[in-house]
Amino acid sequence: MMAKETKKTRKKANQPAHATQGFGVPLTAAPHHFVVIIPRGAKQPVQIVEDLGMHTIGDESELLDRVVLPRAIWTEIANPVKRMFNERLKAHQLKPGQWKAGENRVDRLLGKELCVLAWAIEDLEEDKIGTALRNWLALRPEERWWLFGMTATTVGAPEDKGRGWRMALKYALGDTTQPTLRAPRKVSKPDADDIVYETLPLFQN
Repeated sequence: MMAKETKKTRKKANQPAHATQGFGVPLTAAPHHFVVIIPRGAKQPVQIVEDLGMHTIGDESELLDRVVLPRAIWTEIANPVKRMFNERLKAHQLKPGQWKAGENRVDRLLGKELCVLAWAIEDLEEDKIGTALRNWLALRPEERWWLFGMTATTVGAPEDKGRGWRMALKYALGDTTQPTLRAPRKVSKPDADDIVYETLPLFQN
């Protein structure tokens, strides 16, 4: 009896804290999240789309195209980004994700962080991508959220490449050994209206 209880307890302890899909997207009705679209063709670009989910008015989600990355650039960052995302998910007992051909769902705040990196490297020289990745990893999550907000409000669409904050991210992360664009030291947690009921404990601490 005791052996069975121990095995049952161990199995329960290994279960994810919440049911999710992709990289931490809650299994609820129309959550706010991002979608990374990876074509099967090895040379086709990768697209990142923001799905506003229940933040929109009406029955249909609003989709916002955010960035299109050349496939070679995506290949450079895919594994390091996956590793970092999964470390964050694991720390909060959430199921890890994997990149696959087709649509890959990413939690809304992780998606914002990914967009910051993608905007910085979308036009960057290949030999500087490693520097941009290291600088991006050195930022706190709150700083990445702040940079997303500053960029998305003015130049957040694919056609805005090379303008305003998009250009600033390129130089701040890709051309320096230390990122020069930093959020104010007193960065608050996401505003109350940015935390919807679907948000998992990963971003509530």
